[in-house]
Amino acid sequence: MRNHTLGAIAIPEDVWWTDEFAWSALAQENDTGLTGALIIHQGLRTEGRPITLTSNTNGGWVPRGTVLALHAQRALPDTRLTLTLADGREFTVMHDLTREFEAAPVRPACDMTNATNYRITLPLIQTAPPETP
Repeated sequence: MRNHTLGAIAIPEDVWWTDEFAWSALAQENDTGLTGALIIHQGLRTEGRPITLTSNTNGGWVPRGTVLALHAQRALPDTRLTLTLADGREFTVMHDLTREFEAAPVRPACDMTNATNYRITLPLIQTAPPETP
């Protein structure tokens, strides 16, 4: 099985990019002018795209050791990382600290080990334009 990687941390490929199509590079803001006319402002965004990697109910489970590594990585200030998806696409990202990193054990128990599986929601934000081929 191929994995995604965030820096040196491997994340299972069945953790999904849930908001892949919820963002547009074209930004738009609508205003009303003094005459009541609609004024539309548009521009291209080059960065700031949210990338949220999320487990699903039947898979995408991440071992506790990986959860701990991701949690520690989030604490590093101003750290840009390369996110490589299992399909080979690469993005320069940072952890999005404006949103919560969620991690919950698949089967809660008193004796969690580094192998205990977790469901995660990992919020990232793209910090550089994607490479153009």
